[in-house]
Amino acid sequence: MLNAAPLPVLEGRYFQDIMAQPQALRDTFAWLAAPGRWSQVQQFVGARAWKRVVLTGMGSSYHTFHPLNLALIAAGQTPVMMETSELIHYGLALCDEQTLVIAASQSGASAETVRLLEANTRATVLGVTNTAGSPLARGAGLALLAQAGPEHSVSCKTYVAGMLMLQWLAAVMGGRDEQQTLARLAAAAALAGQYLQGWPQHVEALAGRLRGKRHLFFAGRGSSLSAVGTGALIMKEATRLHTEGMSSAAFRHGPLEMLHPEMWIGVFDGPEPTRALNRRLAADLVANGGSCDEIGVDAAQRPFRLPDSDPALQPILEILPVQMMTLALAALAGREAGHFERARKITDTE
Repeated sequence: MLNAAPLPVLEGRYFQDIMAQPQALRDTFAWLAAPGRWSQVQQFVGARAWKRVVLTGMGSSYHTFHPLNLALIAAGQTPVMMETSELIHYGLALCDEQTLVIAASQSGASAETVRLLEANTRATVLGVTNTAGSPLARGAGLALLAQAGPEHSVSCKTYVAGMLMLQWLAAVMGGRDEQQTLARLAAAAALAGQYLQGWPQHVEALAGRLRGKRHLFFAGRGSSLSAVGTGALIMKEATRLHTEGMSSAAFRHGPLEMLHPEMWIGVFDGPEPTRALNRRLAADLVANGGSCDEIGVDAAQRPFRLPDSDPALQPILEILPVQMMTLALAALAGREAGHFERARKITDTE
């Protein structure tokens, strides 16, 4: 029997952005490692004993904050994580002189970010963006600048670069050692490249696994909620398939009743404290006839198997299998993944 022809993946600009992620991580790491960068940010965030730290963004920029949120709690801080759209209308009372606002926006020019900069008159703002010269970069007291370069549509290289910056920032705010932190984060680009090198095999395997699936779910806990939320978002953008993301605990509160042959669930193994609970959910879903895969270092399916790495890098690497899924599912539908027909890269309307 002749081998089937490879799945035709349309290698458009979104595909090119995915493959450019290792370089984006290398360039962003080099920016973070520049002499004086650590002390500059350390001095800025340590200027006073903040009553609270507000973490705010929209879309994937918002989801990147989950690991930092947990790290700040562990360090004794009082973070508040709130979408910028809610903050500007319902949470401005949080933004007083005793508040540090960490605002993330890849473009630095989304409608909500611009409105926040106009409305905030008292809180200190630390911006996290990929765009020098943007309203956020200009309006923040200090800006962390990802070095991902222009991005066409669906967030990918800006997401991993932003996540790398926030893991670095968590170390700064947690009082960790600069050189030890850089040593922990240095492998991000190489590990991403190692995984992406096998993209044709990943996409072929995922096409076979996901053929006929029309309803997708991602579940996880802790820092994996970044990949859960962003995964659901980019799947909708890149493939136009119904996708939801929620905590593994929340999945047991209702969605179990939705198990259906056209439904697939990806469960992130995630950090050690809740890994066993996530794996139990995956086992229970399979036992009830669900189509479910674990995503992690020990995943049974190769496309869902992450490179073994420092725990600080796992939130960066967890999004890569989801990106491979977008390529596979778009190819199955005969479409170019990440090609926008209605959405825009920069959301400039509230």
